[in-house]
Amino acid sequence: MEYSSATDVGKIRQHNEDAVAVVKSGEYVLAVVADGMGGHRAGDTASRLACETLVTGFYDLQESLARNEITAWLEKAASEANRNIFEYQKVHPECRGMGTTLTAALSTVNFTAYANAGDSRLYILESGSLRQVTEDHSLVEELVRRGELSVKEAEKHPQKHVLTRALGTEKTIAVDTGVVEWKENDTILLCSDGLTNKLPDKEIEEVLQEYSLKDTAVLLIDKANERGGEDNITAAAVRNREVGI
Repeated sequence: MEYSSATDVGKIRQHNEDAVAVVKSGEYVLAVVADGMGGHRAGDTASRLACETLVTGFYDLQESLARNEITAWLEKAASEANRNIFEYQKVHPECRGMGTTLTAALSTVNFTAYANAGDSRLYILESGSLRQVTEDHSLVEELVRRGELSVKEAEKHPQKHVLTRALGTEKTIAVDTGVVEWKENDTILLCSDGLTNKLPDKEIEEVLQEYSLKDTAVLLIDKANERGGEDNITAAAVRNREVGI
């Protein structure tokens, strides 16, 4: 599998509270994107702890997992990350109130399993068409699902960034998990809302289709910065393709 990732502070903010990791071990590739909140130091720390917890757990895997075991592992790893962030605040009062989104995907050549909490997203490009896999855990998206807001109204809503789920804010966390089948040359994209608030799905689709994977993450971030870059921007892409083909 091929992969690339990048993160950028953006054009306005002074500190990057996003974190990203893409690592490979054996037959698996793990990709993680986390968008921290709570201000400098706190948001940075929350997103870093989330990524570090999943990567450490990933490298500790000693054997292959069945499909249902992979989703269970992702859920357990997310819960551990939540606990680490929650407990960290008890001994670091300057970080109280911190939290982070988490989108993680553990991929084999046959499928991608994922876990998600917050409004960072997982997409899949399959047969040239981009599809959003995860649902945002935000107040505005909940109102859209209830039919109380239109998608267009949601785009400009003043409470657009209010999350209904985030790691570290409560002692326990519920995460969405699932499995997506994918074929050779299909691509998954994990990204923070600093990207999706600036680029429509169609434009993301075009970048994933038209450029080599090694350039994808940086190109997407550059385009978001060209549109204003008011937020931190992070992207990680994994393509189901043998390296060198």
